[in-house]
Amino acid sequence: MESYKFLPLLGRILLGAPFVLSGLSKLGAYAATVGYIAAMGLPLPPLAFIVAVVIELGGGLLLLSGYRVRFASIVMAVFCLATAVSFHHNFGDQNQMIHFLKNVMMAGGLLQITYFGAGAFGLDARAASRASALKAS
Repeated sequence: MESYKFLPLLGRILLGAPFVLSGLSKLGAYAATVGYIAAMGLPLPPLAFIVAVVIELGGGLLLLSGYRVRFASIVMAVFCLATAVSFHHNFGDQNQMIHFLKNVMMAGGLLQITYFGAGAFGLDARAASRASALKAS
C-alpha cells in the first residue's frame, strides 16, 4: 500500500478544488448569489452567502493543504447535504436530481476524509510526525 499513499492527496485535490472555485465564483457574483438564496426562501441571504463562501473557499483550501481536514470535511459534508435538500429538491427536474445526487456523493467522499484523515501528504501528517519526533527525544 506504500505505493498508493498519494491517493488521499489526489482525492483531496479532486474534492477541494471545485469547492475553492465555487467559493471564488460566489465572491464574484454577490448579488446573483444572494438573489438565488433569497429565491429559494432561505432566511438571511447575506449571512447565508458569507457562510457558503467561508465553507466552500475556506474548507476547500483546508482540504487542499491537508490541514484540519477531519473538522473541515465534516462541516463540508453537512453543508453538502444541507444544500442538496435546500436547493436541489425538485426531483421532477432531472438536472436538479443530478445536482442532489452529486451533493450526496460529495458528502460521502468528505465523510471518508473525516474518518481516514488527510493521508501522508498534508499538513496534518507533517504536524503529527513533528509531534512524534518531539516525544521521542
